[in-house]
Amino acid sequence: MKVSGIQNTRQYLYQELCRATDNFSPDNKIGEGGFGSVYKGVLRDGTLAAIKVLSAESKQGVREFLTEITTIAEIEHENLIKLYGCCVEGNHRILVYGYLENNSLSKTLLSGKNREVEFSWDTRRGICIGIAQGLAFLHEEVRPHIVHRDIKASNVLLDGNFKPKISDFGLAKLFPSNMTHISTRVAGTTGYLAPEYALRGQLTRKADVYSFGILILEIVSGRRNMWKEATPEEPYLLELAWELHKQGELLRLIDKSMHENFDPEEACRYLKIGLLCTQEMPKLRPSMSTVVEMLKGELDLEGKKISRPGLITAFMGHRTILKDRDKSKDSSCTKSSGSGKAENSLFSSKDAITSFATMTFNSIYDRR
Repeated sequence: MKVSGIQNTRQYLYQELCRATDNFSPDNKIGEGGFGSVYKGVLRDGTLAAIKVLSAESKQGVREFLTEITTIAEIEHENLIKLYGCCVEGNHRILVYGYLENNSLSKTLLSGKNREVEFSWDTRRGICIGIAQGLAFLHEEVRPHIVHRDIKASNVLLDGNFKPKISDFGLAKLFPSNMTHISTRVAGTTGYLAPEYALRGQLTRKADVYSFGILILEIVSGRRNMWKEATPEEPYLLELAWELHKQGELLRLIDKSMHENFDPEEACRYLKIGLLCTQEMPKLRPSMSTVVEMLKGELDLEGKKISRPGLITAFMGHRTILKDRDKSKDSSCTKSSGSGKAENSLFSSKDAITSFATMTFNSIYDRR
């Protein structure tokens, strides 16, 4: 495996990284996922680093390791994680990133009752805008464009000032500007996947927009879109947001830990932007540069119709709609919340069953 031809990528010795992490001590482990573990380390010059060790058993990880290096090494933005370098020595494949003091958004904001940091509205607003700016840069300014494919709370890291940095580019795809979509094997994380991508494998930048929409809802509400302890009867966050929007009750979704120290109108506007980003039809979702303008208040939402969201969660194992399909031949993959009637959908049940049987997920879990 050759990485020497990639510019701006320093190659570290394995022994150097062993020293930096105290031989990869469990005490220094700050995260783990499907392709390995992440350790906090101190480099020779005193620089703190996040050192991502790829699992030696993961064959798929080799491709993603190279993807991550080639994708991130030659681009730079204030809202993207900074790659210091890598180590390719024997069976060792390691990435070295800048260390961010406040860990991931998943661990700090979405850790439930164990939350150690309280997030003000100003902090949440800044995080939303920062992530959107990073994605807009990847989607529109980098050539060829880059689709991240795994935007989620655990892949957003926070520095000492809570500035967000998008991380983990192992699933990223280069997207030539002359292509409308890429047909590819489905990979990503349950709960953040856009329906058209999850069910058909058709990837566009709007898949990232959908994932970002879920993220906005999580940031404003302080809740996860999906959680392991949920009962089949409990609505997912996107379903709940859609139902409350139809009732004109979005204010009920805002994180109560902020008490009343926020602008209700602005917070509800952010939730509406999240719903705009998660609309079932990809063409109705805004571009990320438009999202940035909306978040900054530079583009008015007045008069913008929000259509129903793509509720791929119906296929995620916690619930089933097969009984509903038996009742009506015209049942859709997505039902309107609060309605007893099935609606037309982009997706047929055949699409769902065929695609879901073959799709794979790369779910990265934060260590708690």
